[in-house]
Order: sequence, then structure tokens, then C-alpha cells
Amino acid sequence: MRALTVLLSGVLLVTTLSAPAGAVTKPGAATPDVVFQRADFASGTYEGTTTGDGLAFGQAAGTVRYTDALGTKTWEYARWTGPERAIGFAATELIASWTADVPPGSWMQVETRARNAEGLTKWYSLGRWSYAEGDILRTSVPGQGDADASVAVDTLVAAAGKPVSAYQLRLTLYRLPGSSVTPRVRTSGVMASNVPERKTVPVSPGGGAWGTELAVPRRSQNVHQGHYPEWDGGGEAWCSPTSTTMILGYWDRWPSAADTSWVDPSDPNPEVDYAARYTYDHAYEGAGNWPFNTAYAGRFGMDGFVTRLRSLTELEQLIKAGIPVVTSQSFKKNELPGAGYGTNGHLMAIVGFTASGDVIANDPASSGNAAVRHVYPRADFENVWLRSSSSGGITYVIHPPGHPLPATTPGLPANW
Repeated sequence: MRALTVLLSGVLLVTTLSAPAGAVTKPGAATPDVVFQRADFASGTYEGTTTGDGLAFGQAAGTVRYTDALGTKTWEYARWTGPERAIGFAATELIASWTADVPPGSWMQVETRARNAEGLTKWYSLGRWSYAEGDILRTSVPGQGDADASVAVDTLVAAAGKPVSAYQLRLTLYRLPGSSVTPRVRTSGVMASNVPERKTVPVSPGGGAWGTELAVPRRSQNVHQGHYPEWDGGGEAWCSPTSTTMILGYWDRWPSAADTSWVDPSDPNPEVDYAARYTYDHAYEGAGNWPFNTAYAGRFGMDGFVTRLRSLTELEQLIKAGIPVVTSQSFKKNELPGAGYGTNGHLMAIVGFTASGDVIANDPASSGNAAVRHVYPRADFENVWLRSSSSGGITYVIHPPGHPLPATTPGLPANW
């Protein structure tokens, strides 16, 4: 489960009623503004970092002392600060995501600062990331709000009346002093968006993927109810790592038997417990941090990032390219026919479309693996996923580096 914190400042409202599945509608005036911009490590300011194969720790630029529940340690660091990048519209939210190789004895921090009409803001932390346990506690950073913006777990939210026109990204790599460990960021990027206030969303036209279903393995979060309470105890709390696990399984890039040897042998799907453990955010106290899930996929050599999609038409382009995705949505019981439950925030894997354009989802909120496949009506699903009281179209895109992404929507800013 990921309870959605929606703090959007848009003022437009769509009142178009949902059309039947397969109907062709004109884009509404309240289409979200979304752009995803990949970091270019060939430009920016380098403090001990090197480029070539991603962004790597070259030499120490200084040392810091860092304290968390594991104690106080001294770390040496190297840093890259990206150039200021214009967004192209007045954004209300920023989400950074990344993939990295962070061996034991190292970790990284991701920060952004934004430009509004009054100038540049301070730097805000959007996550302190570590694979290993025992170095630091992997965590988001609460309590960063000020007059310019606040951080809702993993999302920089502009203050009311202070939209963002540009931003900078800063990545800091840490390792133990004198170590030869080389933490490396392979990819990073920032999604900027402005999702207008809209209670309903018009159904989108077909995108060419009707009748396509990808062979994504099925995993239920509910069979893990009560497992490992130190990582939020399974069940409804594990929708995000369960969905991420299904995507990784599709690409055959998930934990090995040796990786999961610590899991109780009676566990039906130990790869899900593993994902919950290694996506767990110790401040949020859950495994639903969006960029932590795509960063976890990077542990297996995958590229992954968080973005917003504008429609199911866009999502179909990814399915046509053989790329299943994870979506985040919230809804009341009976708002999504066939689900049988309501949720404040839930992740599921979208694996295809029926011949009539309805959504085929591997929904982990199911009684068992055999019950995971659901077909949800296109108009209803699109509405509960894209409206402003939900996630506004949040999506994890996870794929092998050698598997190309399709072209983005012509005439609109690239959102992948």
C-alpha cells in the first residue's frame, strides 16, 4: 500500500463523463503537464566524481559525520551538481529517480532545488539510498517543508502560488574513509509535473495494444500477511514490492535462491519478502517509496524510473514495446468494478489489454497467485488512476538497458 499524498495546485476541472471502453474522445483541456528529463553526467559541477560509465566516486571532496539509529559514522564524499534545467511549464511537483551500484560500505543521497518567481530554493533531500544493511538506514527525509516547498516522502511539492520553472539535481556518493569501494550512479532523472484538479478523467482512445497480454508472473501480496513485521508485515503493505517483483520476474531479473536463503522455507514466494526488505524506507516505515522501488530494480541491472503518464493510450505504447509497468491509484470500493475493495493508495502491474481495450492487471491485492489476473473496465481504471485525488498517473517504468523504449507522444514533452 502507498497512501497517496496529493497536494496539487492546478485549477482546471474536467467534467466530461467517462465514455464506453473503446470510444474515441478529444484530449481534455485539463491534460496534465508532464516531462521526464534524464540527467546528463557530461555537464555540471564535479567534486571528486568522474564520468564515463555513469557517475562514479573518483576521489574524496571532503568528509561528513552522519548519525542515524545505527550510530554516528564518518564518511568521505564525492558530489555532482547538475546544471539548472528549464521545465517548460509551471510545475507543482518534482520526483527524482535513479539506478546505481552502491556496494557495502557506501551509499548515496539525491537532492533537488527549484527555481520559482522569487529565485532558487534551498536543497531538499529526496532520498538516502543504500542497498546494504548496517551502513545507514535507507530513508526518505521528513520535516523539510518551508515557504517554498515541502517533501511528501519522495515528492517535492511546490508551495501554493509558487510553481517551479526549473530545477537542479545533486547526487552525492559516500563511502568509508580510505575505502577503495566505488559507488556509481548508472542513470538518474527528474519528472516534473502539474496535474490539474479534476474529479473525472475522459477515457482515452486505443493505442494499438488491444488484444496484447504480456506473460508477467503473478504474485499475491496477501499470501504474505504478517510476514516480517520489521518491514511492515506483508499483506496490503507490500503492494509496491510485490508489483515490482512481478515486473522483474517478467524480465527474469529477480533474486536468486541464494539471495532469498534467509526467508522462511514455508514462504510461497520469497522474492517478494526480499523486495520488501530492500525497498523499505525507515522514515516512511513502509516499502511503498516510489523511487526506492525503481532503484531496487537497478540492483538487478535494470533501468528504472518514476514518471507520470497522461493516458492509457500512452501506456499502450509501452505494452506494445513489450514493457509491462506498475501504476499507482486510489479508489473507493465499487469505483473499480471487479476489484472488490477500496484503497487510499495501491500499486499493481499492468500487463496488457483485452480485445475491447479493457485493462489487464496483475493486481497483488488478491487471495492468491492464481487470482491475481484481473480485467478492469478501461474508463473506470483510467479515471481512478489519473484523477487528481489519486496519483495523477504515477507509473514505474522498468526495463533492461538493451530493450528500447518506444517513441513518446508526438507534440508533447517526453515523459519517458
